[in-house]
Amino acid sequence: MLSMRFKKAVPVLAAALLILAGSLVRAQDPPQESSSKPADAPSPAPEKPTGKPGKNDKKNKDTATDSAPEQPTWDPLRAEKDLEVGQYYMRKGDVDAAIDRFEDATLAKPGYAIPFRFLGEAQEKKGLKKQAIKSYQRYLDLYPHAEDREKIQKRIDKLHKGAEKHKN
Repeated sequence: MLSMRFKKAVPVLAAALLILAGSLVRAQDPPQESSSKPADAPSPAPEKPTGKPGKNDKKNKDTATDSAPEQPTWDPLRAEKDLEVGQYYMRKGDVDAAIDRFEDATLAKPGYAIPFRFLGEAQEKKGLKKQAIKSYQRYLDLYPHAEDREKIQKRIDKLHKGAEKHKN
């Protein structure tokens, strides 16, 4: 008995959905201009851009895509993925790409110490001594009880000596 009612209701519901869909499509069409001119009269040609700035060439300079950031500022999952990809680039020898990914990781999760250590290593490998010192120091500031603290401090001291030697 219930299945008979269901079989009768399906075509009725399908017809109702088709009617509703048709009305929604018509609702999105632009409104027709009503004017007193005859239906067979030619419509005026649209204005062509002349290449000169004019009152019709106004553009909205504040679009959502321009004013919105590319990626969210706090994104721990993206930070982890950036670390993973940065380490891959380091293994492949593409230090510049690794630096970019490690920097992205520091932006995605600013209080996370690990990206700063990897960033320091990449910068040290590239020869960017001052930036490497800053990255290593930031790592130690964020993670003062790091197991590799002594090792990192030795690297910082070595980079300081190298930077001073390079000055003289």
